[in-house]
Amino acid sequence: MSDNHGNTPAAWAAVVVALVGFVVGGIGLMLQPVSMPIFWVGVAITVAGGLLFPIMAKLGFHDTTTRH
Repeated sequence: MSDNHGNTPAAWAAVVVALVGFVVGGIGLMLQPVSMPIFWVGVAITVAGGLLFPIMAKLGFHDTTTRH
């Protein structure tokens, strides 16, 4: 197991974006009547969060060697 336990800017950013996507999608499902466009926007935001992590990791934001 790594020493950082995901505490890097890349991990935090990806989790926050994915969480926002889940919230937006959940709001779309709770509206009366259900708003599928808002739900799908939430899905797209969640997928973007998943893509954000490898991009930020390649840019060096997941590097744990510089942390103290």
